[in-house]
Amino acid sequence: MALPKEIADQLSKRPMPQSRPRLAAAIPPLEAGDRLTRSEFERRYKAMPHINKAELIEGVVYMPSPVRFRKHSEPHQYMVTVLGVYVAYTVGVRAGDNATVRLDWDNEPQPDISLLIDPQFGGRTSISEDDYLEGGPELLVEIASSTASYDLHDKFKAYRRNGVQEYIVWRVDEGEIDWFRLEAEVYVRMQPDARGIIRSQVFPGLWLNIRALLDEQLDKVLADLQKGLKSKEHSTFVKRLSKIASVKSPKPTRL
Repeated sequence: MALPKEIADQLSKRPMPQSRPRLAAAIPPLEAGDRLTRSEFERRYKAMPHINKAELIEGVVYMPSPVRFRKHSEPHQYMVTVLGVYVAYTVGVRAGDNATVRLDWDNEPQPDISLLIDPQFGGRTSISEDDYLEGGPELLVEIASSTASYDLHDKFKAYRRNGVQEYIVWRVDEGEIDWFRLEAEVYVRMQPDARGIIRSQVFPGLWLNIRALLDEQLDKVLADLQKGLKSKEHSTFVKRLSKIASVKSPKPTRL
């Protein structure tokens, strides 16, 4: 049966129902223990700007607990001070605090401190267009509670496999500092000399008085570091880096 003309005219003037836009799928939150690819880890991490630190180690997400002062923040600052002084006197060497490092497809750690040779000076680590480190820096530092920490297990393996040349772990609860050097694809623990000093093999002149550092005698630590910075080995190292940089970026020839 046909509708009356007045009703048919009214219905014809009503707008057609609009289809609702399809909502974009929400990005899942980043949670500790998730097993993710590096690209998915980065996607979720970027969607959670309130998260200060998260790491992907051997394909597993780690999200450290809030930072304590005496067990992490203070020793962290001591190491930042020491390495910062070394960088100030060593052209071609750079340091970063909690910088994300793209090691490989399963590992994207955020080490407490990274010490690296600038790529222009012959370093092995590059800085990506989106401002992340790519490849293993020459030296990494982690502040850990004890030997039970993943810093000495899965992360230890990832750093070794990706060629991080030296690795320092400060085990705060146990009052120990481990300094490992990569030899023939194996990490070997370096021993301090009679004065309690360990000398870096990758960064000549980087002398660290382990005893004084554990005793919180930062003035003595810095005094011994200054001796390293005035050594012949440090001077030779700086000259070598400068020579590499001059070859990579030669001065323009005068016409």
